[in-house]
Amino acid sequence: MDKLVVGILAHVDAGKTTLSEALLYRSGVLRRLGRVDHGDAFLDTDAMERERGITIFAKQAVLPVGERELTLLDTPGHVDFSAEAERTLRVLDCAVLVISGTDGIQGHTRTLWQLLERYGVPVFLFVNKMDLPGADREEVLSQLRRRLSPGCVDFGSAALEEDAAVCDEGVLERYLETGRLERNDLVEMIRRRQVFPCFFGSALKLEGVDALLEGLAEYGPVPTYPAEFGARVFKVSRDGQGTRLTHLKVTGGTLHVKDLISSRREGLPEAQVWEEKADQLRIYSGAKFRPVEEAPAGTVCAVTGLSHTVPGMGLGWEQDWTSPVLEPVLACRLELTDGTDPHTAMKYLRELEEEDPQLRVSWNEAAREIRVQLMGEVQLEVLRRVLQDRFGLEAAFGEGSIVYRETIAAPVEGIGHFEPLRHYAEVHLLMEPGERGSGLVFATACPEDQLEGNWQRLVLTHLAERAHPGVLTGSPITDMKITLVAGRAHVKHTEGGDFRQATYRAVRQGLMQAESVLLEPWYDFRLEVPADQVGRAMSDLQRMGGETQLPLTEGEETVLTGSVPVAAFRGYAREVAAYTRGRGHLSCVPGGYRPCADAEAVIAASGYDPERDVDNPPDSVFCAHGGGYTVKWDQVPAMAHVDSGLRLGAEQEPEPQPGPAVRRPVSGGVEQDEELRAIFERTYGPIRRQVPQPMRPPRRPAAQESEAEKRAIRERFRGEEYLLVDGYNIIFAWDELKAIARDSLDAARKSLCDLLCNYQGYRKCHVILVFDAYKVKGGQGSVEKYHNIHVVYTREAETADAYIERATYEIGREHRVKVATSDGPEQLIILGHGALRLSATAFRQEVEQVQGEIAAALDKNNRPEKSGAVRAAMEKAAGPGRDKE
Repeated sequence: MDKLVVGILAHVDAGKTTLSEALLYRSGVLRRLGRVDHGDAFLDTDAMERERGITIFAKQAVLPVGERELTLLDTPGHVDFSAEAERTLRVLDCAVLVISGTDGIQGHTRTLWQLLERYGVPVFLFVNKMDLPGADREEVLSQLRRRLSPGCVDFGSAALEEDAAVCDEGVLERYLETGRLERNDLVEMIRRRQVFPCFFGSALKLEGVDALLEGLAEYGPVPTYPAEFGARVFKVSRDGQGTRLTHLKVTGGTLHVKDLISSRREGLPEAQVWEEKADQLRIYSGAKFRPVEEAPAGTVCAVTGLSHTVPGMGLGWEQDWTSPVLEPVLACRLELTDGTDPHTAMKYLRELEEEDPQLRVSWNEAAREIRVQLMGEVQLEVLRRVLQDRFGLEAAFGEGSIVYRETIAAPVEGIGHFEPLRHYAEVHLLMEPGERGSGLVFATACPEDQLEGNWQRLVLTHLAERAHPGVLTGSPITDMKITLVAGRAHVKHTEGGDFRQATYRAVRQGLMQAESVLLEPWYDFRLEVPADQVGRAMSDLQRMGGETQLPLTEGEETVLTGSVPVAAFRGYAREVAAYTRGRGHLSCVPGGYRPCADAEAVIAASGYDPERDVDNPPDSVFCAHGGGYTVKWDQVPAMAHVDSGLRLGAEQEPEPQPGPAVRRPVSGGVEQDEELRAIFERTYGPIRRQVPQPMRPPRRPAAQESEAEKRAIRERFRGEEYLLVDGYNIIFAWDELKAIARDSLDAARKSLCDLLCNYQGYRKCHVILVFDAYKVKGGQGSVEKYHNIHVVYTREAETADAYIERATYEIGREHRVKVATSDGPEQLIILGHGALRLSATAFRQEVEQVQGEIAAALDKNNRPEKSGAVRAAMEKAAGPGRDKE
């Protein structure tokens, strides 16, 4: 039996779900006809869909039609969920686009039409609501031919064959010779999108539904599939029991239960290869499913047992899809109103991001907030409800902001070096500006005798595996070609993760040098207004900074088309409806990104400092005397071990274009964080700003240096020494303190404080002891003086690690800093801020050594004639506030 996958698409309220219900009823799948307004439609399985009367999630149903089996995919019609509809288009054999007979072609209808054209999907049109007053068959058909395609043909007309034949010259010649149109010719014209069959009726009254079913069975183009296994993943969801479901269409061969599915393909690094078993194959119809043993090509099914799949992934011979056309242009701050820990909330949101990759959940470390990207207000409300119903999470959302992008104005070389002890990788990247809308393009021009092919492929994988933030506002970079031009690995010490670090740092180092350009999103719009309102519309568009084409007249309406910045167009649809008294229609589709007209203000408002972004360091890590040390980004080229051969001198680089959109990255200091500055000033006194010094000339080439000079650690600090201690890490790493903590955590904290007071008194350093208090709801944090040391309790949602990283950044500019923490892996972020890390074991040895030296000094000097002087000296060393025994 032939299998045909058909999608149902429409502008919201055109009657799409009602048509799906009618198709299922007339084909015998349903015994009773449900209705959207009654809340019992077969494919509206979610409670929110029934409450709102709209489709939110794509649904599947299977129905027999003649000799064919149709898989019906009902997609969301609301523009806020258009990303879900777009993902579904990738697996369709053809689509049914539903048009309202009374409203005609609406805003989102044109967006869907353009998407169908982009993906080459054959289209059948069903003009619904023809039973209502004002629905004119000839007028609607004329509008379809004028605004969609001249190939729109009425399949209920007596002139069907003649109207269809004129759409292809070869077919027209045969028609004129024979006087008839062959079925195969008609199917091929539909497949090639030359003919678009049009059917008219009323889904609610079942009028025209049988004709549409017969048309799909007779003329729907069925693909031919190869024998080799292939599949396209278009959706990830979870059932009522939390089982992860991978929704896919088999596009080659046959998938059996317990088959092994692998991501292995040529050029994919071993680190990204996975292999999992298809535990169960489910064929869904509405909320119910039936398990099957095999799924031949053309089948749409849900597979359990796969944990690595994501929408857009190709399996078998299928390749992954390109980026979607419809991307969210708004970002919102998520506010947890029930005291839930942000890390727990992020785990839940990551699960939802698997199901809808366009959410793009991110944690903003600087602002200490969670951000998600959305298409609009309705999607925001649905997300809030999903978090509450599925996870019991109460959340609110701040006002949405525009999603910006960044690019560069001229070529630059980025260098990343990663060489802590027993690790090694170096990467050189040529970063060049690309055409607008080209996205990111990755390539390699590195000789394999310098860097083996497997390492080169790994670098390209790391470039493509994440969104790299820019240095102006931290927005993702785009419209750029990044080419690997040089690199080096070590025979013994290089591991895959080393090249990830080197690659990320190379991108950031290049961006720090480059002339960065801030980009903002634009809409391509179509605005239909009455003739007497054209002046008002054109004035508005000019005020918004938009670009408008010459007006066109269509009947009694005037049509304006053009482009406009998204930031200026927000809420304008409501204005159009108001000043045209409901007669105006506005439709928008993403129009790509262009240089931001108000870049200076946007950059200033973001407050982003690229050198304080601890998750994206631009500096590199080198090794000397058995330990890693950090080299600032502007000094990395002089320290690099490889010469790429690139010479991008100032005399060769084109001058940046003038205007507000191009600017150098601006770095700030910790004083920009008012809260942290206040804590520091209360505790240590006013912060003294360093006077900017001119950049020193680069060191002479490494070839002219001796080995000792290249590996020597240069003195950086002349100020006092600071010791930052992660309190709970030390308590639970030292057995004595851990035993005390079992009975009383307060007693363990006091014991550690007393030990550190003795340590400070002997070593004469500044001691800051930090305890996690991030789970204290509403906690603002505190800094207390305990004798001669400072004790810090972090604020809500701030860990001790985060506090220490921020404090190290500021103190480490002028002072030597040591950080005592757990015995776990080295914290490179702390090292990157110039701190020396002490493990809990090493720090314990230091403390014990100090205690021993104090005891020895007391014992040596414990003579009658000196006991008073010694005691006075030890009391002075302990500090003025120290309790006397």
